[in-house]
Amino acid sequence: MRVDQFDFDLPVERIALRPARPRDTARMLVVRPGPEPALSDKGVRDLPLLLEPGDALVFNDTRVIPAQLEGRRLRGDVAAGISATLHLRTGPAEWRAFVRPAKKLHSGDTVIFENAGVSLSAEVIAKTEGGEVLLRFDCSGPDLDTAIAAVGHIPLPPYIAQRRGEDEQDRKDYQTIFADRDGAVAAPTAGLHFTSDLLQALNDRGIEQHRVTLHVGAGTFLPVKAEDTEDHRMHAEWGEVSEETAEALLAVKARGNRVVSVGTTSLRILESAARATGAIAPFAGETSIFITPGYRFQAIDALMTNFHLPRSTLFMLVSALSGLDTMHAAYCHAIEQEYRFYSYGDASLLFPQDGAL
Repeated sequence: MRVDQFDFDLPVERIALRPARPRDTARMLVVRPGPEPALSDKGVRDLPLLLEPGDALVFNDTRVIPAQLEGRRLRGDVAAGISATLHLRTGPAEWRAFVRPAKKLHSGDTVIFENAGVSLSAEVIAKTEGGEVLLRFDCSGPDLDTAIAAVGHIPLPPYIAQRRGEDEQDRKDYQTIFADRDGAVAAPTAGLHFTSDLLQALNDRGIEQHRVTLHVGAGTFLPVKAEDTEDHRMHAEWGEVSEETAEALLAVKARGNRVVSVGTTSLRILESAARATGAIAPFAGETSIFITPGYRFQAIDALMTNFHLPRSTLFMLVSALSGLDTMHAAYCHAIEQEYRFYSYGDASLLFPQDGAL
């Protein structure tokens, strides 16, 4: 499909710079596809009554690490400023990263990252034309984790970072209540809406809660530069669906209840774990699944997600689930009604169009 089919006008003032407080007071647009799509203005706190007892919510338990590193490239007596965003760990001492300006780096270069008197050294092992590099650090394992935590910054999405700087509050705001497993460089933002009170209300309603892991990479921020979706390539991200979670979700489906993914990251790892038969199997490894209209969903029955940017892979994904025309209508409504977009923004609850499942 042409990428421009997923374009729309988004006023910059609709992009949220801070989350709702409390988190579960965010608004939520409920979208039910059909010949005349049904759009209902609700709130996140309405979620328990929008689901049925026995349904299951699936959350991503990844934890955002301070993966934005600022440093200097050293080559002989010459130094140059470098900014790196880690996005995929490939070994105890190695990370793939997006670097700016990439033209200043060559294989074999040494880069020193510093912050608050702490320094961390890395060697450039390899470099691609797209500005991605493989870095090997001078420490590994837990020691490297500790050093990154000391040197790094929270990598705010560019549409926020361009309008304000990162502050200490972001270290709390940009982390979900489920955050448990270090490795993401971007938050699974639909999970940001949940509080302990909301989780208790869901539990009281008889709605199951399960967890998966997808370590969200910096590739989620990259624009789609291709003119056709077939020419776009997703960056790989590591994820896991445990045997316990897979079995629990199969039981949910077997009794006729729904599996509701909280966020596109949970959806992508669940669909990566799905089989053509509809079974959800345990999974651990990298996935670069790219979901566009025409895709038939195997693992999930509905999706709670934030509002996404024009021409993004995430808007393509929600269009695959609920229909391109439906999502254009829903986003037009959201903009008119002044919903707040993207990472710190409001939510939507999307049900599938005919033929999506």
